[in-house]
Amino acid sequence: MIAFFPVIILALTQGLTEFLPISSSGHLVIIHEFMNDELSASDEKRMDIAVHMGTLLAVLIYFRADVAALCKGGFDLICFINTNERHKVLLVIISAIPVVLCGLVVFMVDMTLFDSLYIMAWATIIFGIILYIADKRPEASQKIETFTVKQAVLYGLAQCLALIPGVSRSGITMTAGRFMGHSRIEAARFSLLMGMVTITAAGTLTGLDVFQDQSVTHDFIILMGVGIAVSFTAAYISIICMMKWFSSAGSMTPFAIYRVLLGVILLGVLYGDVITKYM
Repeated sequence: MIAFFPVIILALTQGLTEFLPISSSGHLVIIHEFMNDELSASDEKRMDIAVHMGTLLAVLIYFRADVAALCKGGFDLICFINTNERHKVLLVIISAIPVVLCGLVVFMVDMTLFDSLYIMAWATIIFGIILYIADKRPEASQKIETFTVKQAVLYGLAQCLALIPGVSRSGITMTAGRFMGHSRIEAARFSLLMGMVTITAAGTLTGLDVFQDQSVTHDFIILMGVGIAVSFTAAYISIICMMKWFSSAGSMTPFAIYRVLLGVILLGVLYGDVITKYM
């Protein structure tokens, strides 16, 4: 029998948390740990990336104007035409290079390398505090179209830390943007555009893996489809809410508080010997 319920919970969690600065990967580690989804470690990773693909569809549709601009920028880049769109696509490509390289290394070595609740809990707290500090900086009026190559590189290097569950890809990139003085809305926009490349790369690797692995069953492919559909819906709603929050001058403090509380609760559970498998 296909276990739809655990996958739906997983997909909802991914969709709601992927673009919020609270670490979707960390939440997925928690879901896998506390919910018996009867998936192998490799299938769990495949499902994780499948639900990421649902969030990719959400950001593509929400930022369809930016996506169209990036497509035009790609054409301008190939034709050596100097435009704002060309500059934007260059920034996105440059920012994606560090994490694609680091992610490829982790993929080849061990995809479960950092999957420890202890690591996730401490990372959630530490980077939540850093997010809070960064968000106290004054906002500048700089738009994505005027970001520099150096700033794109810094965004990209920060994103590499998100390979550790609990750090949060969107959280660490928004943190980097706020330290550079970028507004919350522009830091969030660039973070989401960066995520398109990162998720596409991870999804491509997983797609090739599923295609080549003869042990992947038809039922599991159906599960992946359900996960993609649910995560897409949840992610689209999440993006709308987050961008409205930042547009109305909402700060990142609630996210930082949530991260610290979640991390403290997890550490209390872990060090209280409720979970002993990582001891």
